[in-house]
Amino acid sequence: MCTAISYKSDHHYFGRNLDLEYSYHEEITITPRNFHLSFREAKGLVSHYAMIGMAYVVDNYPLYYDATNEMGLSMAGLNFPDNAFYPEYRSDKDNITPFEFIPWVLGLCSSVAEATTLLNRLNLVSIPFSSTLPLSPLHWMISDSKSSLVVESTKDGLKYYDNPTKVLTNNPTFDFQLFTLNNYMGLSPKQPSNPSPFSHPLSLYSRGLGALGLPGDYSSQSRFVKAAFVRSCCQTYQNKMAESISPKAFSEDSLSQFFHILSSVATPKGCVDVGSEKYQYTIYSSCCNTDLGIYYYTTYDNAQIQGINMHHVDLNMDTLFRYPLLMQGSIHWQN
Repeated sequence: MCTAISYKSDHHYFGRNLDLEYSYHEEITITPRNFHLSFREAKGLVSHYAMIGMAYVVDNYPLYYDATNEMGLSMAGLNFPDNAFYPEYRSDKDNITPFEFIPWVLGLCSSVAEATTLLNRLNLVSIPFSSTLPLSPLHWMISDSKSSLVVESTKDGLKYYDNPTKVLTNNPTFDFQLFTLNNYMGLSPKQPSNPSPFSHPLSLYSRGLGALGLPGDYSSQSRFVKAAFVRSCCQTYQNKMAESISPKAFSEDSLSQFFHILSSVATPKGCVDVGSEKYQYTIYSSCCNTDLGIYYYTTYDNAQIQGINMHHVDLNMDTLFRYPLLMQGSIHWQN
């Protein structure tokens, strides 16, 4: 299961946690402008926007989990089991397979508004990558610095929703996730101030009581509520401090804030048993500065933030640039 977030401060940031019990040895992958992107049932793209993100590369094809293009448009696919449904080919639509969806959108679009135009004629056709790589049940978040939307293909058809929370997790469908936030309207970063409804006087015995009732389990609905709350509080905090510190310090704080938001819903090994002695955990966390084209990440055993700048390579090339994850960290001894 996973959590994706869009965040705006000094720059626009987009990223996610990937929570699974196994890894495909994914890599940070840069697809330059002239890499030929082929599609099973649509015309390929000989030239397109360059993009950077996390991908599993198979037969020289980038199967992106999340990515950002050079125009600042970002997209992530998250697990959507039992709800995702991909129909058969339709002659009146653009038939794009789910594994092609991210490069198709990011290759062609510079904004959420442009992506919405593509969605109006989209059919996420049921064609797997290969016999050994079946389709994953997914839904997607697409974001730029101004807006965000969620795309879901279910038995009710293709739907897309405006996403005011700038957060996405997994099940249930996004409209239901959004509605459930009504149950948590009393949450606040401030201490409670309402008079007691009980005859017994109450005391504020601890800091943080304004968030009492905030979910802390690892279910997708609870992670959605917690991530939405934490993101909103961090955003408000940063807006208040925007003019009080230097641009460099503000940028560093923004990056730190983003990873702290993700860590608030990260899964440690041992907490989610999926059977057969396997456990779901947060394999990696990513944060892309979409304005600068820098992809940052951490891994489960390496909390040091690593960065790869897409503009440090020749984006006019026609071959992929691939960077294996640095999985193991080290301790910096101070004595």
